[in-house]
Amino acid sequence: MTVLPIEKFVPAVGWLRSYSFQDFPGDLTAGIITAILLVPQAMAYSILAGLPPEVGLYASIVPPILYALFGSSRALAVGPVAVASLMVASALGSLALPGSPDYILAALVLSALIGLFLLIMGIAKLGFLANFLSHPVMSGFTSAAAIVIAFSQLKHLLGLDIPRGARIDEAILYIFGHITDANSITVTVSVISLALLFVLRRYFGPILMRVGFSEAIANTLVKAGPMFVVIFMTFLSARMLWNETAGLVVVGSIPAGLPPLTLPEFDFALWRELAISAALIALVSFVESVAIARVLASKRRQKIDVNQELVGLGVANLGAAFSGGSPVCGGFSRSVVNFSAGANTQLAAIITACLIALSVLFFTPLFYYLPQAVLAAIIIVAVLGLVDFKALKVNWVYSKSDAAAWLVTFAVVMAEGIEMGIIAGVGISLILFLWRSSKPHIAIVGRVGSSEHFRNIKRHQVRTCPHVLAIRVDESLFFANTRYFENYILSAIVDQPEVKHVVFICSAINAIDGSALESLEQLITDLKSAGVTFHLAEVKGPVMDRLQRTHFLEHLKPGEVFLSTHEAFKALDCV
Repeated sequence: MTVLPIEKFVPAVGWLRSYSFQDFPGDLTAGIITAILLVPQAMAYSILAGLPPEVGLYASIVPPILYALFGSSRALAVGPVAVASLMVASALGSLALPGSPDYILAALVLSALIGLFLLIMGIAKLGFLANFLSHPVMSGFTSAAAIVIAFSQLKHLLGLDIPRGARIDEAILYIFGHITDANSITVTVSVISLALLFVLRRYFGPILMRVGFSEAIANTLVKAGPMFVVIFMTFLSARMLWNETAGLVVVGSIPAGLPPLTLPEFDFALWRELAISAALIALVSFVESVAIARVLASKRRQKIDVNQELVGLGVANLGAAFSGGSPVCGGFSRSVVNFSAGANTQLAAIITACLIALSVLFFTPLFYYLPQAVLAAIIIVAVLGLVDFKALKVNWVYSKSDAAAWLVTFAVVMAEGIEMGIIAGVGISLILFLWRSSKPHIAIVGRVGSSEHFRNIKRHQVRTCPHVLAIRVDESLFFANTRYFENYILSAIVDQPEVKHVVFICSAINAIDGSALESLEQLITDLKSAGVTFHLAEVKGPVMDRLQRTHFLEHLKPGEVFLSTHEAFKALDCV
């Protein structure tokens, strides 16, 4: 099918043009089930961010519709998520009292900034920036963030007034010192809620399959378990009036009606203060969303456009800023539920948004007696799956440097907070990359038997020639590693005085920067003075194109450029 130009900017045009009524039942089912999951999640994550619960519901109406129009994934479900909500609380905690009007206005500014960052990155096609957050860094970050989130909810689970902004160690000490002040009804509600959530997650699926439900439907209904717990505990709370008789904290009044049109305040000082936090939240949200979108797209052999994802998420966050919502991105659990329930297109997300809008219009009074302890329990159960110590173990066995990146990110998040953890993770990743690149793998190679294949002399039985030194570098040459390469060759020449020719095999060289080029020219001069001729072999086209634009090839003479290592050995009488 021909792709219309407008589809590049509004991907929804593509799936709307080819939409089939056969897709509608899956979209409708997925939209309903995702809405059931999203309502309690949206309120819980909003409270986690320090915002009123309705803000999370508002963020689940307009932003998903905008993403449905501009995003490239057909299954990603956009809305408030745990890690981003914690980052919002971290960014705004020092600016105003959580839940206050100033705090809410700052949250709108944060949504607008995140949207602008993402949109600008998408227009500039900067999707590659997501690569600066490696998997070990993201794993260490989310694992630590999940633990921080879980501890932040203890005050709701126990009914204790733990000081805002307390570190984990401070929170633990406070709890031990004030455990006798815990609200018994709150603790009871928390224990029941946690037990129900764990039981539903572990045993509800097998029971449903035993009575005849398919595995897909059973797993989807299990994901909707939090709504069942919300309904049951809200009914119990309303019946017993624990908020009046026992001091149980409930959600209280939620304004009815559609999201109001809001205008983020343009206060230059505030925008400047939130800029770094917004950039970090934008980067984390993008990485998390794209990772989920790629997994889901691969299951149906679909494609996603990372730069269009930036645009879609950017527009969605701008929509949140202008409709009273908190920052949004793709959520793992709700996206999996959306996909498993049969979502074929983003119409499912639009249906979800419409159902949440109906909930906000007509059903908010039903949430009045919803205990905040229940929402805290939902958050804890949701984030426990983010703790991934297995990744540390795997990285430790496979790559100590990746394990170090995981540990540094995890430790800094736990000790210094979310933002410093991300900065430290990116920093350690770049440092380790430069360290690894500064000492590339270098192999002296020889001929395998009488073939035209050449392999490392330390790993294979090969034939070499005393007067020819063939060296392969498995890394591009740039300022950080060129001195290491130069010293390696000069040292090898000293160890093998009979060498008259050096063949530099460039099969793994994708680029040579200016510093490396200058170093190569100096190396050639040094080798000539020692009676050794320097040659190139298997140079890639783009690298050769750049070399031809300089005087390097003239400087190389009498050295030559060979098409292959085999041709070099033949020309140098090494057969």
